[in-house]
Amino acid sequence: MIKRSVILIVDDEISNIEIMNATLEDTYEVCFAMSGEQAIDVARKVLPDLILLDVMMPEMDGYEVCQTLKNDRMLADVPIIFTTGLNDQEAEARGLSLGAIDYITKPIQPISLRARVRNHIELKLLRDQLAELAVTDALTGLSNRRRLKQTLDIETARLARTGDWLSVIMLDIDFFKGFNDTYGHPAGDRCLVLIAAALKRAVNRASDLAARYGGEEFACVLPGADAETARKVAEDIQVQVQSLAIPHRGSTVSSYVTVSVGITTARCLPGLTADLLMSHADRQLYLSKTGGRNRIVGGNFTVGEASEPGHLEEGHADA
Repeated sequence: MIKRSVILIVDDEISNIEIMNATLEDTYEVCFAMSGEQAIDVARKVLPDLILLDVMMPEMDGYEVCQTLKNDRMLADVPIIFTTGLNDQEAEARGLSLGAIDYITKPIQPISLRARVRNHIELKLLRDQLAELAVTDALTGLSNRRRLKQTLDIETARLARTGDWLSVIMLDIDFFKGFNDTYGHPAGDRCLVLIAAALKRAVNRASDLAARYGGEEFACVLPGADAETARKVAEDIQVQVQSLAIPHRGSTVSSYVTVSVGITTARCLPGLTADLLMSHADRQLYLSKTGGRNRIVGGNFTVGEASEPGHLEEGHADA
């Protein structure tokens, strides 16, 4: 079943919402809000594909809502069409300067509304496809390093609202250079693809992200996962990799391909950044590799004041 695009209608007049809903509901999933504050809350929950935003609303007008949405990393790319009874060039120019993509004057004309919404939804889908290609690793189909950084930036900001847990897993294929030297680079590429598939099976919550960090190194972002949860995922990753039973004569720890895993877990508090998380996850991976490889090392990372570097608790390892 094809997923329908989501349209958020924002208007303080129920009659306008009813007209727009009747025009669009056969083609799109429609939700609505009747105030600026409610619009921002709904947008953050449903992540719409397009927003029809009334300009003239009490307390928080459409211009303020637009500016707030454009400053939100999760919503900045959502196209906004202003709907208004103001039919003057100055009002239109102001809306477009704030990041809106179009301007529709009231009373709403259903034929025109359908056409404009359809065109902007098609453009957004095309942009989304291009953006997805830009953040996807061509060999494995996993997210790439750029998407990993974007996701960590978004999640550290989002989870900071509640101080929730965030875990990062980094893993490295043990003795991968030796694998390539023994079996050749085409076999090395097939190995990477199989490891990526195993990673997808283990990292399977909708909110989680698995990425190819570079070469034979991979990373996973687990929003809301404490140390225990992250460790279970890491253990499942190792089980999935072991089940592949890929022969590896160049390894000194196993007859088959194995991975070393490092985990860092932190509460999203002021001062926590994507760079800090990745740096300390990389440190845990280093401890896993120097500790004998084919093992998991994890630790909780505690952030103090924003100006302090933080503290990484002593990791622990399993052979």
